[in-house]
Amino acid sequence: MKLAIASVALSLITVVPASAACFGSSAFSTCNDSSGNHYTIQRFGNTTTMRGNNYNTGSSWSQRSTTFGNTTRHTGYDSDGNSWSTTCWNGRCR
Repeated sequence: MKLAIASVALSLITVVPASAACFGSSAFSTCNDSSGNHYTIQRFGNTTTMRGNNYNTGSSWSQRSTTFGNTTRHTGYDSDGNSWSTTCWNGRCR
């Protein structure tokens, strides 16, 4: 499940160069990369929240993932402001 959460979180970022640098702890981290992306990841219990923006384009996005057993609900906003959601269970999302 953690792999599914990470995959969805990273798919929100249009480009993640190898030069991304993240700092923090397992509960809270902040990352920056050479494309101007800045994002924070906060983990509390069964919920992970990510918020990001791009300094070059002014765009921003967010995602919240909550896991109950083998089911994870992902919701968020893309860089155009559109809301989205998906549910994953046993590694399969729809």
